[in-house]
Amino acid sequence: MKEPIAPWPGRFIDLGKLTMHVRSTPDGPSETGVFVHGLAGSATNWTDLMAELSDVITGYAVDLPGAGYSPPPPDNDYSVTGHARAVIAFLEHLVAERGGRPVHLFGNSLGGAVGVRVAATRPDLVRTLTLVAPALPHIVPRRGPARIAFSATPRIGDWVVSQLFRHMSPEKRVRATMAMCYADPSRVHPARVAEAVAEQRRRDELPYAGPALVESARGIVFEYLKEYAPWYANRGGMDGSLWRQAARVQAPTLAVYGLHDRLVHPRSAVRAARTFPDIRVVMLPHAGHTAQSEFPDVVAREFRGLLRHARVLEREVAGGRCA
Repeated sequence: MKEPIAPWPGRFIDLGKLTMHVRSTPDGPSETGVFVHGLAGSATNWTDLMAELSDVITGYAVDLPGAGYSPPPPDNDYSVTGHARAVIAFLEHLVAERGGRPVHLFGNSLGGAVGVRVAATRPDLVRTLTLVAPALPHIVPRRGPARIAFSATPRIGDWVVSQLFRHMSPEKRVRATMAMCYADPSRVHPARVAEAVAEQRRRDELPYAGPALVESARGIVFEYLKEYAPWYANRGGMDGSLWRQAARVQAPTLAVYGLHDRLVHPRSAVRAARTFPDIRVVMLPHAGHTAQSEFPDVVAREFRGLLRHARVLEREVAGGRCA
């Protein structure tokens, strides 16, 4: 088992209406990558992948509003659209700060759904899109999403989360989460477990931690309703369902799925391949829901292929303009 590196250092970024906590690799490569975590996650979910890619991109991993070290959003909007607006605000800030070039956007689970919405609505900010088990609606039920839907139920969800916080130790909650997200939890280094438990204890002391988790879960459920309940089709802003937006993504896209994912059904890979205009879909046979943590070297290798593809496309476009 490889000895893990420490989490990348973080700082708070003032974005006007909100503040976000961001962890970044040392400033080096001119290419910029932005990493968005999933439900109940944080910027540290990307530590190992950012290390693998630090020779080709300068990485920035955000804590979504109310997650990690980021304070809750002023408007208490934890929907996918709300999170997308927060990421767009950060991207606008970062792109301006780093010379105007769009970024390579990465998203896992909820962060993948956010990434799709950002790439579809602000193509000027996104050069490539890498999705790891994106939480896009899929009609085949899974045990994990069913639990999320139950936890997101008004009143019931708040009670369930409060009971978990009260009667289940931080270590047991972390172990349960890893058992759900990893194909083989024994692959998690003890140091990473200890980091996660310490973070969970810190989060337990924050009054907004429980509501942020429940409301973000409701945001995912709402996207399912927009996809499969016709009366929700035109609600929620930012132009409809995530799959319709996926069809409008202009950036070259990589989607990585795990065959043993207990949260996002692997069959979603088929729909992704048929929907995104320019996509490479990769199925990892031994991965679960968090391939960027389970097999960061493999995900990094696939991204390097995406980067080469994007550069070829850019040269072709530039050549066409010259001609």
